[in-house]
Amino acid sequence: MARLLCLAPIFGIIAVIVYFAFLKSPPPVPDLPIDEWWGPESKKGKQNDLVKPFRIKFDNMMIGDLKQYIKMTRSSAFPPPLEGISFEYGFNSKEIDGWLKYWGEEYDFSAREKFLNQYNGYKTHIQGLAIHFVHVKPEVPEGVKHVPVLMIHGWPGSVREFYEAIPHLTATDKSRDYALELIIPSLPGYGFSDAAVRPGLGAPEVAVILKNLMQRLGYKQYYVQGGDWGSIIGSHIATLFPFEVLGYHSNMLSSMSSTATLLELLGAIYPPLFMDQNLAERMYPLGKKYSFLLQEAGYLHIQATKPDTVGVALSDSPAGLLAYILEKFSTWTDRNLISNPTGGLTNHFTKEQLIDNLMFYWATSSITTSMRLYAETFSKKTFAYKLDDIPTYVPTWGIQAKYELGYQPPFILRQKYPNLLNTTVLDDGGHFLALQLPKIFAEDVVKAVGEFRRWHQMKRKTEL
Repeated sequence: MARLLCLAPIFGIIAVIVYFAFLKSPPPVPDLPIDEWWGPESKKGKQNDLVKPFRIKFDNMMIGDLKQYIKMTRSSAFPPPLEGISFEYGFNSKEIDGWLKYWGEEYDFSAREKFLNQYNGYKTHIQGLAIHFVHVKPEVPEGVKHVPVLMIHGWPGSVREFYEAIPHLTATDKSRDYALELIIPSLPGYGFSDAAVRPGLGAPEVAVILKNLMQRLGYKQYYVQGGDWGSIIGSHIATLFPFEVLGYHSNMLSSMSSTATLLELLGAIYPPLFMDQNLAERMYPLGKKYSFLLQEAGYLHIQATKPDTVGVALSDSPAGLLAYILEKFSTWTDRNLISNPTGGLTNHFTKEQLIDNLMFYWATSSITTSMRLYAETFSKKTFAYKLDDIPTYVPTWGIQAKYELGYQPPFILRQKYPNLLNTTVLDDGGHFLALQLPKIFAEDVVKAVGEFRRWHQMKRKTEL
């Protein structure tokens, strides 16, 4: 009898999971407005549908101001780190001078501008906002078709994350009759894309904007790839517009539904029963996982509640912006780098790469508007859509880096993505995977697209 009483809570958890996973009906797909206006009311009805070439320009006045700001930085007033502390309290203040010196004196603004413009850039107005995007359409041999892939970045990244991966993504191969054509937008409020002028533009609404962008460019069907915010927005596009999305690939595939949480608890009872024992340490013990997420999530709470306050400091200080963003590129790439005095930043990235990314925020004064995406998404309005609880039947593929912020095994992911074709598990890599391991990232995307195409071919044969 005592043994049965001990097992009662376990049976209770299992019963709840069975109900949520298999018996409870999912909520309906929300009907979001397709043409909701996010720009100034004064421009409503006055914007055209043209797609115009756009080149990134670092003007001399902005560069001069930036260099002056750097010179005026009171680095001598920065408190030194505590004894024995590296990045555990955040960006090591001893490292700031070197980075600022590089940014102000060694970073070649003209050469980097040319580098960033190596791929064709464009702007077009969608729902009142001028949306910037990079469009790469490779030259292909006769008989090879282009397949469009919408690639979505996150925070604190930018379209810059994909540059090293683009040659690998767009390369042709004799073994296949298609090549990837890339559409890489700057999210609204990020970089060179306009920000909303009124509240409410969360991740689901951004999904609608990007869907409309693809429609504007003439793509009725396409593939989607995303990490960080791109993973959430990409998932929303696949959920809201399943007949347009032919496949969804993510380097941060996850499910945030109540069922997923319950399955995590169930798996904690005896992890090897539900997942590869070698991968269990990425998720269990749950106390360790949640402790790490709590340690790293302070920024999220601030940006989801008071983005404009911290935005003032970051918009006015190159040192502040640099420390705030580069700290993420350290710890989110490899959590062990938290005990490295330099943050190990140049172990995985070049200074040029990291400052290029900072320039998307500094040159456009977009750090505040980028952070507002957190406040708009972690809101009652967005939670009411219950998009995390709606199954996404689009064929799905994930690549899971060793040091990504979170890990979920296939048995959890399939509750959200029933047609999960594969998860590529890496023993290396972190949050900014396309920038850190561009060839590995690109090869996985190309492989996924091939499998998506085969999946649709088999489905058509079955339906016949």
